Amino acid sequence: MNVETIVNYINVYGYLVIFLFLFFGVVGIPAPEESLLFLVGVLCIHHKLSLELVMVSSVIGAFTGMLTAYVCGRYAGSPFIKKYGKYVGITEERLEKVSSKYTKNVGKSIVFGFYLPGIRQISPYFAGIAQIPFTRFFLFSLLGTLLWTIPFILAGYVTGRIFHINPNYVPYIGIVFFVLFILYVLMKYLKGKNVNKSN
Repeated sequence: MNVETIVNYINVYGYLVIFLFLFFGVVGIPAPEESLLFLVGVLCIHHKLSLELVMVSSVIGAFTGMLTAYVCGRYAGSPFIKKYGKYVGITEERLEKVSSKYTKNVGKSIVFGFYLPGIRQISPYFAGIAQIPFTRFFLFSLLGTLLWTIPFILAGYVTGRIFHINPNYVPYIGIVFFVLFILYVLMKYLKGKNVNKSN
């Protein structure tokens, strides 16, 4: 789906499109979420969308997706894996090991998992499968949602005010932001590894 089509949908259906894109992007149906968040920030300048309503619809869409995936993982994930996991190499023993590691770092996994496509979709399902307490998941996923959606929207909004941005180029800008984030995480990881070696 190209940018022009997305813009047309937004013009016709408004903030519902933003909600649905973020919701389905989180529950696992492929969608260019980062690019969309940046795009709607830019469109707040070019198409007079309300910045506040864009933020609200984005946060509610992503957060509702997280809660839906968590519930699915909690009540259907374990039976599904027990029945079909063996066909893809997921044994109960392996699942317990991964669950143990996930539980120890659940906050980081949920919050920072938003910035990693793939992890963002898997994390809420796995939180449900690992039986992470709902209140804990609720708070971490809400924090992660806010820290993920709002900065991307504001980045598009601020950039759109400073520069004239053709919306058709927004997906490439989203890719640049993602690559920069991955490089930052990689540098932090390598730096931490070198510090551990020196000690």
